Amino acid sequence: MTDNPAATNDVAASLRSRINTGQPHTARIWNYWLGGKDNYEVDRAAGDQIRQLHPGIGEYARADRLFLGRAVRHLVGEAGIRQFLDIGTGLPTADNTHEVAQRIAPESRIVYVDNDPLVLAHARALLTSTPEGRTDYLDEDLRNVDAILEHAAKTLDFTQPVALMLLGVVIFIGDDEDPYGLVRQLTDRLPAGSHLVLSHTVTSPSMPDVDEAVRFWNEHGTPKLKQRTPEDVARFFDGLELLEPGVVSCSRWRPEGGDGAEPEEVAMFGGVARKN
Repeated sequence: MTDNPAATNDVAASLRSRINTGQPHTARIWNYWLGGKDNYEVDRAAGDQIRQLHPGIGEYARADRLFLGRAVRHLVGEAGIRQFLDIGTGLPTADNTHEVAQRIAPESRIVYVDNDPLVLAHARALLTSTPEGRTDYLDEDLRNVDAILEHAAKTLDFTQPVALMLLGVVIFIGDDEDPYGLVRQLTDRLPAGSHLVLSHTVTSPSMPDVDEAVRFWNEHGTPKLKQRTPEDVARFFDGLELLEPGVVSCSRWRPEGGDGAEPEEVAMFGGVARKN
């Protein structure tokens, strides 16, 4: 946010002072499952324990990441979207939203939003923009809709369509915090032609080991998460035009395998919808 190296270093030091290395954190475990290096021993230990309870859980992280790439490519290449508001960014890895979008349309603008200090400490170094486009980062919480939109408006033009990215973040909003209302507040403030991209872990009778893994996480990790049924996840898209194939396992949203075989279902469901 500044060209002053000293100020940049001061911000990074401030962010790192907020990092709790003694408790596993979801962003760092997600990074570990994706093969990243921005995690601690406590995160790796918790990640391994969760994987023992549910061996396929690492596939959710990969499926969610691949879903992000396919959704962004569709929005840029077919829907003509050039602006993205990515809330709950997570730790930067390969093919972040801006990289996928600007590969197709270099003029694309992306605002990332996260309140995790480790994410923000790395975002400054790892999230860079093409000269034609722009990338910005906000230290903010999904619950603070007004603040997010006010600051994002310095980079994004809210008279033009915006893609709202909520991948794996609404799971941290409890039922008592009106998660559907928060998502609706955001989509209501976006112009026609905007899109919502959302993914969420699900609970299902066919995947009992997922529930056990979530119970373990909520006992030992932070922040706590809330599972919802596939039907509950679909409610986040109420009032919007869902694109085919609807709300499905992230691995099955417009797969690009090309061999004709349907990908294995994972307990991370997602969808893309258009605001008319």
